[in-house]
Amino acid sequence: MLRRSVAAQTTALVVALVATVVLAGLAAAYAQARRAVTQQATTQVLAVAQSVAAEPEVVEGVISRDTSGALQTLAEGVRLRTATDFVVVMSPERIRYSHPDPTQIGKRFLGTTEAALAGGTVLEDYVGTLGPSRRAVVPVLDDGRVVGLVAVGVSEGDVDELMSAELVPLAVAGVVAGVLGGLGAALIARRVRRQTRGLSARELQTMHDHHDAVLHSVTEGLVLVDPGGRVRLANDEAVRLLGLDGDPSGALVADLGLAGPLVAAMTDEEGREDDLHVTERRVLVVNKSRALRDGEDLGSVVTIRDRTDLEELTGELGQARSLTEALRSQAHESSNRLHTMVSLIELGHPQRAVEFATEELARAQVLTDRVVAGVEDPALSALLLGKSAEAHERGVDLVIDPDLTWPAGTASARDVVTVVGNLVDNALDAVTGTAGERRVELTSHTDGDHLELVVSDTGPGIPDGLRERVLERGFSTKPSDGAGGRGLGLALVRHTVTRLGGSLELGAPPGGRVTVTLPLDPDGAS
Repeated sequence: MLRRSVAAQTTALVVALVATVVLAGLAAAYAQARRAVTQQATTQVLAVAQSVAAEPEVVEGVISRDTSGALQTLAEGVRLRTATDFVVVMSPERIRYSHPDPTQIGKRFLGTTEAALAGGTVLEDYVGTLGPSRRAVVPVLDDGRVVGLVAVGVSEGDVDELMSAELVPLAVAGVVAGVLGGLGAALIARRVRRQTRGLSARELQTMHDHHDAVLHSVTEGLVLVDPGGRVRLANDEAVRLLGLDGDPSGALVADLGLAGPLVAAMTDEEGREDDLHVTERRVLVVNKSRALRDGEDLGSVVTIRDRTDLEELTGELGQARSLTEALRSQAHESSNRLHTMVSLIELGHPQRAVEFATEELARAQVLTDRVVAGVEDPALSALLLGKSAEAHERGVDLVIDPDLTWPAGTASARDVVTVVGNLVDNALDAVTGTAGERRVELTSHTDGDHLELVVSDTGPGIPDGLRERVLERGFSTKPSDGAGGRGLGLALVRHTVTRLGGSLELGAPPGGRVTVTLPLDPDGAS
């Protein structure tokens, strides 16, 4: 099958269209000119015939049945002056009194006369003794009575000569229109060829189908943003990850209702590589690169991956490590206590050993009973016991409210670890290494259909100017430890709380205070 590019097909179609339009225009113009020339000839012969029929000499001549040749002389003079081909004066019986060919005088007129004999007018094309002609036949009247007829005509050859004069400008106009149409077709073909890269229609269709299939089947979100910050294309996954209502093509990124840092990441001129962004519902990984073609900036290609589950699992892993470290601390302390008790026995103080063991056991049991009594979620109980051991090892006084309550079903174990674990860790980090009292307090209570959790500490607190920024992904008031960076803890907490339908509030210094409000599950709350 012959491969023809879109540009070639477009050129052929445009040329055919222009040729059709030009030919149709010429045909219409020719027909119009032909009608105009014919109408001009008709008007001329009718006017001459009526003028001759009104002459008194003609009326007197036909009444007297002129035999002197006066009517022939008059008719020929009129014919020459008006540039007509014949002026024939005749009797009602169609006997000629005049004719350009004198031998035809006295013979019968060839043509239609019935309407003229009835007092009307005859206009017709007829082949007479002089050949085809356009003629008019009118009556000669005397007191309203038809006493003769006058026929005036011009040959078709004369009409064709007049038409030939009209054809010259028509031909010039057709040539000009054809040239202009050809130039337009060439310009259109050049533009189409540049835009389609010389591809055929079939190739373009195949390319579109393949690209569309790939675009909507990839598991990553893909967004094309032009240099003006306007979305040119977004696949289904991008619409889902960004939480958009429909296809955003043609809209400004700034008008999509996205968070400011995410808008900046998608529209600025900087490249992005594995850039983390926390939205209300997801943790997204954004990569961006500039799209250039022949030095022209086409905008940016933005890819988006969902890392929500991974970040939550990473948080759980961190909490598991924290619990492991807490268990290690407990094991270390238990080992020290055991050595102490053994040494007291070996030194001959068994009673002191029993008192020491009983005191430590009672202290641990009090904490365990307090946590288990108010917390119905085993994951949170284990987390708090581990954090207590960790706080003790770090020299921090972790105070858990005796009236602490956490109804079962308030949140999943994963969400509990994410919210409480990150808040306690941040509080422990805030007071570790500070001078003076180092205390972290954890309280919670139910208020109607909501649970309120408060984590406070005696650290420096969060200044007013940073209270909103610490909730952003990647921002932290603490130095990075080089192991994945900081700034995700509070962002993940806010993300989780928002997803659960709750709210998060940061208190003002002195000290740090974070208040989390979560809706209670009516089936799980007691």
